[in-house]
Amino acid sequence: MAVNSLREYLDLLDTTGWLCPFDQPVSWDLEASAATMLANIRDGPIPVFESVTGIETESKLVGDPYRGPQTRPWNHFAQALGHPDGLSGRTYYDRVIERLNAPKAPRTVANHQAPCKETVRTGNEVDLLSFPWPYIHEGDGGRYSNHHTIVAPDPDTEWGTWSSHRMMIHDSSRASLLLLAGEQVPNRYYYDYEPRGEPMPVAVVIGSEPTVESTADMWIPTGRSEAAFAGGLKDAPVDLVQCETNDLYVPATAELVLEGHVRPDDRLDEGPFGDYFGYMNGPRRSMPVFEVDAITHRDEPHIPFCVEGSGVGYGQNSTSTLRLVAAGPDATVGLRAAGFDVSMAVPWRFTSRTVWVIATDRPYPGYLHELANFIFTTWGMLHIDFFVFVDAAVDPLDPRAVLTAIALEADPDADFHQFGVERMPKVPLNIYQTPDEKGSADVGTSKAKTAKAYIDATTDGDATDTTATTETRKRAQVRLVEAGLDAARFDRLDEREEQSQ
Repeated sequence: MAVNSLREYLDLLDTTGWLCPFDQPVSWDLEASAATMLANIRDGPIPVFESVTGIETESKLVGDPYRGPQTRPWNHFAQALGHPDGLSGRTYYDRVIERLNAPKAPRTVANHQAPCKETVRTGNEVDLLSFPWPYIHEGDGGRYSNHHTIVAPDPDTEWGTWSSHRMMIHDSSRASLLLLAGEQVPNRYYYDYEPRGEPMPVAVVIGSEPTVESTADMWIPTGRSEAAFAGGLKDAPVDLVQCETNDLYVPATAELVLEGHVRPDDRLDEGPFGDYFGYMNGPRRSMPVFEVDAITHRDEPHIPFCVEGSGVGYGQNSTSTLRLVAAGPDATVGLRAAGFDVSMAVPWRFTSRTVWVIATDRPYPGYLHELANFIFTTWGMLHIDFFVFVDAAVDPLDPRAVLTAIALEADPDADFHQFGVERMPKVPLNIYQTPDEKGSADVGTSKAKTAKAYIDATTDGDATDTTATTETRKRAQVRLVEAGLDAARFDRLDEREEQSQ
């Protein structure tokens, strides 16, 4: 059975030795993030800070809870979905894709059945500063919540739309949201609500169950419900409960819910922030104001956060891991639905938001160009700069295999392809953009255009593979073990072979 809450997930980590409680008080001011960063880089257990100094509400900070092991980043999430320990990457993809193809509608529960309603604060009781929002990087513009799910209205779906946009805390009832035009929820605000002078109702859901957290990072088609895909992932409906001050529905097992509205024609400063590229991203910019109307939460809420930039490899923080374990299979489903015979679409290990590897056969000349153009003009338009296409038999989760394909199969003259710079907009986060290129403060989008590119590292069909077959290698392994060599030395070889199947 899949876990149904963040707490159940943390209990699962605890039973497998991947949880590290900190009993001594820590500060939200860089201290919790520094400890989390070290755990991330060293592939240590997930830190839970049981006591945070100077905070009125009894609550806990959890550092990068969804970070996976560096060698098998999907492992924790697979177990959270009810799958056995030790799945190969390809098998994990297959099982997640199977569930994504069978979404399950959510169900609603009453307030007394919703753990997120154990405490309800409205009016003068609302106080954002009573919770331990961390100051994550030295140089950040303020304290942040950056590991949450935003629920916003959507006229095409019954349950609204979910997404993820970081939030900088300003005072007891206000925060600024990083809403970059070109994405679904920001577009709803900039082009529907604000032109009419209307506030947009929003709920910020903190500490959701794993499947909720992952679907907020997927490219769910317009008009489809993230809540249903979250149910498909866990093979059971997600429980939702109605907000206290608006008509939105939020995950019932969440740790903390901020209900409010994004005000029209009102801005507060946002940033700079140590972003996923591993650099401080700025300058400060004006972003829409989120006014909090109500706060509901569990007793002693657990507040997760992500140390962006603490190593940009896929196993080194929560958001990069979620790209691999959720967005990758989701993208594979979407490309197949569009008619492309894609084996796997995988975020590149070291730059999960800007480079992807896609394993696919090339059935006819021009196929890869059609595929790249489709992606760049749909979900890959803003963040992703280029793709690497490899044969369907190549494991895109194996960096060595991908680099080998580039080195041996990609002709620098014929196989590096570029789209025109005037065609493709770019999210204003890349470090190669100048402050002027980072763009408009009105809608938070970039003025710059980029030349999206792809590398064709597929074979031409006339090469002979000299790699020993699986059967031959296993016979050789048996002989070496018989000769006295430690069998444990072959574990990694076996794991890589399993992943390639």
